[in-house]
Amino acid sequence: MNIRTMLAASTAILLAGAASADTMKIGITQNNVGVDSYQTTYEKAFIAAADANADIEAVVLDAGGDVARQIAQMEDLIQQEVDAIIIWPTNGEAVIPAVRKAQKAGIPVVVTNSNIAEAGFDFIKSFSGPDNITQGARSAEIMCDKFKDMGIADEAQVVHITGQPGYTTAIERAKGFEDRLPEVCPNVTVVDTQPGDWNREKSQQVMEAFLVKYDDIDGVYAGDDNMGVGALNAAKAAGRDGIIFVGATNFAVGYEAMAAGDYWGSIYQSPVDDAEAALQTAVDILSGKDIPFLNYFDTPKITQDNMGEFTKPVF
Repeated sequence: MNIRTMLAASTAILLAGAASADTMKIGITQNNVGVDSYQTTYEKAFIAAADANADIEAVVLDAGGDVARQIAQMEDLIQQEVDAIIIWPTNGEAVIPAVRKAQKAGIPVVVTNSNIAEAGFDFIKSFSGPDNITQGARSAEIMCDKFKDMGIADEAQVVHITGQPGYTTAIERAKGFEDRLPEVCPNVTVVDTQPGDWNREKSQQVMEAFLVKYDDIDGVYAGDDNMGVGALNAAKAAGRDGIIFVGATNFAVGYEAMAAGDYWGSIYQSPVDDAEAALQTAVDILSGKDIPFLNYFDTPKITQDNMGEFTKPVF
């Protein structure tokens, strides 16, 4: 199969095999490929999986984090009369009208990685991705267990760095963590929460402000390792030792920081599995197979204690 770049307003990548009546034309509009290595790796894996299947013609789009651009891309895919659309939402609420329009046009929609708001569930066929609330809950358990081992579970203070505001993954991971932590460690206090927007540099700045504001910080929970390592860098620069860092979505930088003994734990999630699962979900829908509405793949806990059981992430 060949990969060629289409010169269009949305700048799409088209992967096409020999045209046939059985070819499935599947479009994807992604959140923001350039924002971090997870999304870059996801796109490469998606393209590779589509390229390997002679029955798939794929149109690959990137919204660049712009909601308006993503809505325009949805419109474009509807106009192209694709057989199915996969969307990685830039904003779980704002994309609902566009998703509804696709559903009214008879095009099944699969949401990937980060779900849309519940108000849009009637307009999609399936969500393919991680259970982000469970991830947040597991991160809380990792942190609580470490505090208990340290003997500070009755007094520890935690700061929380969230992902992009309005982004479902950020909302759900925060909810999972904040709901679960008081269940397992009722005396641990979350003293502050600020967004890091999935950005390492911004998260470092957020942590710098936390360190000035609070003399006593025992733990940091970040919505992904990219932000968590940004916070770790701030603590190192300030000479603040002994803080327990826990993230979600174990990036290579998080894995390396764990190996160095600086970063305690995270949640193991593969962008390759994520991309391949989304494409397969769309194929299964078009093939008439029954699939779960919430089609989760497992994302286990990873800490310094068990990291030898996991390969270093490639992103």
